[in-house]
Amino acid sequence: MAKSKKKSSGFGETISVIVQALLIAVVIRTVLFQPFNIPSGSLIPTLLIGDYLFVSKYSYGYSKHSLPFSPNLFSGRILSSNPKRGDIAVFKLPRDGQTDYIKRVVGLPGDKVQMIRGRLHINGKQLKRELIPQGYTTRDAFGRTRTVSTYRETNPEGKSYTIIEIDGDNGFNDNTEVFTVPKGHYFMMGDNRDNSTDSRVSPANGGVGPVPLVNFVGRAEIIFFSVQEGVPGWQFWRWPWTVRWSRIFQRVK
Repeated sequence: MAKSKKKSSGFGETISVIVQALLIAVVIRTVLFQPFNIPSGSLIPTLLIGDYLFVSKYSYGYSKHSLPFSPNLFSGRILSSNPKRGDIAVFKLPRDGQTDYIKRVVGLPGDKVQMIRGRLHINGKQLKRELIPQGYTTRDAFGRTRTVSTYRETNPEGKSYTIIEIDGDNGFNDNTEVFTVPKGHYFMMGDNRDNSTDSRVSPANGGVGPVPLVNFVGRAEIIFFSVQEGVPGWQFWRWPWTVRWSRIFQRVK
């Protein structure tokens, strides 16, 4: 009888530890950091397919999208803080409120944003752009390598980051109308300018459009793991050859 009680007590303690661990994990994911993996090449060369990163949930405060499955428990944001131009942020796609997207903030509320021959203009001023001579080497749909035009772009606040232009300065979204960013919204773009479905494309055409502050999930902070494109991260026996070791613990800029 004593042995039965001891076994029952041990089982109960194990369940208690598991429940506590799960609660701690949920709290950390909701309040502090959420892991996120990069599924597309829209932010190449800053983020690559196969990068795994942490997103800080506290950077912009908390909305219903800070919680798993985005329950309608409250409206607006709590402890809200505005995204800054140049941030790379995860947000819920406005047209469905469910799909996670990650892009760079380029336009703030009230800004006028336009692309003219591949050059980003904000409030009528063209952003500074410097050619990086060595370029970025990528692969096309047939697996062939090519070096594409690579630039250092600097926003009005002086923050610089690297962008690429696969199709030069006359790609599909390299010439646009003037977009006026609505109040409480942000204009998001990928660093891979010719391969990014972002705020330049309206939701009606399958794009993102301006993103409301309430849809922001958090700011990308650091890459904690990275594997070659097409290689599942859980295949640990391939890590010595497939992990991109040099990218681990890189800050996202």
